[in-house]
Amino acid sequence: MVICNPWNVLVAGRDVALTNLDKVFFARGGLTKGDLVRYYVDLAPFVLGHVAGRPMLLKRYPDGAAGTFFYQKRAPQHRPGWVRTVHVEFPSGRSADFPVVDDAAGLAWVANLGCIDLNVWPSRVEHIERPDYLLVDLDPREEDPWEAVCEIALAARDVLDGLGLASYPKTSGATGIHILCPILPELEFPDVRRAARAIARRVVALVPQLATTTWRVADRTGVFVDYGQNARDRTIASAYSIRPTPDARASAPLAWPEVAEADPGAFTLATMRDRVADAGDLTAGMRERAVSLLPLFPRLGLKPPAG
Repeated sequence: MVICNPWNVLVAGRDVALTNLDKVFFARGGLTKGDLVRYYVDLAPFVLGHVAGRPMLLKRYPDGAAGTFFYQKRAPQHRPGWVRTVHVEFPSGRSADFPVVDDAAGLAWVANLGCIDLNVWPSRVEHIERPDYLLVDLDPREEDPWEAVCEIALAARDVLDGLGLASYPKTSGATGIHILCPILPELEFPDVRRAARAIARRVVALVPQLATTTWRVADRTGVFVDYGQNARDRTIASAYSIRPTPDARASAPLAWPEVAEADPGAFTLATMRDRVADAGDLTAGMRERAVSLLPLFPRLGLKPPAG
């Protein structure tokens, strides 16, 4: 990242206009918007593996993590000409042109808009209605201990291994764990969600005292294994995203042997560069391990997708 003048940065050969780089975005440590921009540019080779080529929902925190935020589906009218978009239509009849971030300059641009975490679809623009990963999202209540989340994650690994699905865990950056399972983009969202629900029920069957698939929040008695995040237009914070917490936590990929002892507070904007230098990209090669979900439907007790 080369500074051209106080408010412009040259990133990957593109001139990106920036504003208010010295504004404090994270209370703990006084980290600024400029620190956020630099983080995403520095880790672009890793971040882009999870966001490039995907519709991005802009979640903007103009005053930093402690301030109010708003969602923006439509790409801003005033944007660099090199930021591409993808047109998405919704059942309501409405539509939106989502931004697509493909390079380090795009990361700098969205961070400058106040996007602390990066929220993208689980599908790519070339097959936008067909996800290329299935998500197991472990979403604890406030009273659920982190140790329980880790135990459920390991149970999920056993279920996924038994089904022949590669699995890549990461901290959510908040209180949970996300497990990404690469799949071939051949099924539409409703069918992927059906498979995710059946998988979630198998996970709960292994640790019924800790986990639940109960949808209604008031009725839950454990960590929610959220299969609903596989529905169309749902997003999660991508791997390597910084989250809007006072300590600027990151959504950090983990190796499975690390999960039982992982400390989500250890992964932050300040520590992730060293983490990546030591561990490398733990999600490298994920797309190459994608498999078809189709053969799993009978094994999961599901009716095969129509057609």
